[in-house]
Amino acid sequence: MIRFDDIVEKIQGRYTEKDIRLLQKAYIFAARAHRGQTRRSGEPYLSHPLEVTNTLAEMNLDLTTLIAGLLHDVPEDTQVSLAEIREEFGKEVATLVEGVTKIGRVEDASPEETRAETIRKIILAMTDDLRVIFIKLADRWHNLKTLHFLPEDKQKRIAQETLEIYAPIANRLGMGKIRAELEDLSFRYVEPDEYFKMVALVEPRLKKGKAELKKLKREMEQLLKESGLSAEIQSRIKRLYSIYSKMKKKEVDFDQVYDFLALRIITDSIKNCYAILGIIHQHWPHLPQRFRDYIAMPKPNLYQSLHTTIITKNKQTFEIQIRTREMHELAENGIAAHWKYKEGAPAGLSREDQRLQWLREIAALFSEKKNPKEFLKNLKINLIPEEIYAFTPKGKVINLPPGATALDFAFKIHTEIGLQAREAKINGEPMPLKTPLRSGDIVEILTSADRTPHRSWLNWVVTTSARQSIKKFLNLETRARAVALGKKIWEKESKKFKLLPELKSEEVLKEKINREFGLGLNNLEDFYYRAGLGKIIINKDFFECLNSGRESRTGLLQKMVDKISGRASLPVLVIKNPEQQMITLARCCHPIKGEPVVGYLTAGHGLTVHAQRCYLVAKEILDSQRLMEVTWDPNYQGTFKARLVVKSQDSPGVLGKVAMAVAEFKGNISRAEVNTNKDGQATISLEIIINDLNHLEEIIKKLTRLKEVHSVTRE
Repeated sequence: MIRFDDIVEKIQGRYTEKDIRLLQKAYIFAARAHRGQTRRSGEPYLSHPLEVTNTLAEMNLDLTTLIAGLLHDVPEDTQVSLAEIREEFGKEVATLVEGVTKIGRVEDASPEETRAETIRKIILAMTDDLRVIFIKLADRWHNLKTLHFLPEDKQKRIAQETLEIYAPIANRLGMGKIRAELEDLSFRYVEPDEYFKMVALVEPRLKKGKAELKKLKREMEQLLKESGLSAEIQSRIKRLYSIYSKMKKKEVDFDQVYDFLALRIITDSIKNCYAILGIIHQHWPHLPQRFRDYIAMPKPNLYQSLHTTIITKNKQTFEIQIRTREMHELAENGIAAHWKYKEGAPAGLSREDQRLQWLREIAALFSEKKNPKEFLKNLKINLIPEEIYAFTPKGKVINLPPGATALDFAFKIHTEIGLQAREAKINGEPMPLKTPLRSGDIVEILTSADRTPHRSWLNWVVTTSARQSIKKFLNLETRARAVALGKKIWEKESKKFKLLPELKSEEVLKEKINREFGLGLNNLEDFYYRAGLGKIIINKDFFECLNSGRESRTGLLQKMVDKISGRASLPVLVIKNPEQQMITLARCCHPIKGEPVVGYLTAGHGLTVHAQRCYLVAKEILDSQRLMEVTWDPNYQGTFKARLVVKSQDSPGVLGKVAMAVAEFKGNISRAEVNTNKDGQATISLEIIINDLNHLEEIIKKLTRLKEVHSVTRE
């Protein structure tokens, strides 16, 4: 068990006597609060906060974090309140303790909801003060060490949560040492069979491997000494979970894990790193495909090092890692290694800190109010280290996650470039924006001022930042269209019904609508927006209520009479361009320009146009209060989908003749399906692209003239 004096010994040179007295005060405060409490292991409860604080001290963290580490479980597990901690140790310590405490409090829910809520609390705490996660990771590390004292179901749940949440976060923060510990400790409980298989594979090679590694280390030390280069050489054996993950991901056997045994060379400068690399390559052959220069191109979590794999005389492979002392400290403790706290400066995220852009992107996911499945899916992309390195034509390196496309690349350069992207050139070749990228690709994005995002773009990107930019643009565009449609509906209806003179003022009208309908509008634009989306129905009842101050409802019988007799008050709207008017053409009936149509306000989606022949209209399934009279603009030049069912003889070449007949009138078949029966009859289902109703009728007329065709009907 770690003693308080052990912690003091670690920090002695970094803190004043006054600081150490304050830490001692926190230790005594925690000891009193936890007096009489024991852990499942039978040890005094105080052993846990001491272990956590010892880990934080090894990370060289500040005094405030160490104090919060000693006190982090006090409000949760004792009678001492957060207010008492605030009074004794100040607001900053209390805020850190509160942040750690909140993470642990997750209401009972489904596993996915629980994971999503846990992550939400972690991210929100981290955006307030990153030190919260340092404490929580140290807390989780020690809890895993004593996990065997818990029931089996809790063991697996906690270990699974660690692999899915805490280890990836530690990795993203560049905290390699604690990440590796979390993974190995969890591995045994999550997949015990695989764990013991790995133990069985590793153990036989470990004893021999250590001897070979020791021999190589001596050779390396002698070689560097002769070269006059100063360096420290450490042995490293790859962790069990890391070996298992590599074998699983790359689908290779244990013998193909070339970095199982490694030497880590720590020197004083970047110049020495490359000099040592050159000496090693001159002395031993290396595997070119295994060389990685993470100094020139650091990983997104700031990791820097040179990696090479050499082959010794007895045909053994060893990985060599070469780095500076600063790089080594960063690889072990990540962002915690140089997280600075200046007096009076906020401890949270600064906008300039690009190292934590991924954290801001995860925090932004919550604003989209995703369901747990969708949130967790997007989260994995942000927590998995980025592996693709693409280049701009000027040589700037762009880091992207696996599966990223040229469109992701465009948004990574600049939001405006992404929004106006029209095509990509990948290694000099014109390619679609949805083309996946590979490491080493040189990508040029071509833009156009009149180019705007389409909803299909959301299927082409994997990065959160790109998705957010596209969604933001589409939402603003949707709002503008909905406002325009709502305003048009209001203007048309206003001509039919007299509005009280005092309601002519926009401010008075807004207040009246809010009072009568309880809508809470900030301005009339909000009103038009909701009307355009179909969330507010502007009709006779609406105006009667607005003018009288009381809701007047037309009787059901009268509504039916009005509808049957054609006297229903329906505003007329001209369809000029559906995409620009917040108008959707119904998929159930595929209305075509030229045929009679009716509009239906669909809550949240604006106006949906149905053909009057549609079964939904014919069967009066649609609510009559939401119906609007619409008509086609004769000048609108668009294309439409139509579905035809052609009944014919099952004879050779009949499908070809049908296709030629459609093509003769410049129709485009987008889908064709043929079914035949035993009687020698065929049913051909076609989906064709046409210009209007006249165009469709010409095609139908041509098809019916074919001698093999019995009938042509429209679905």
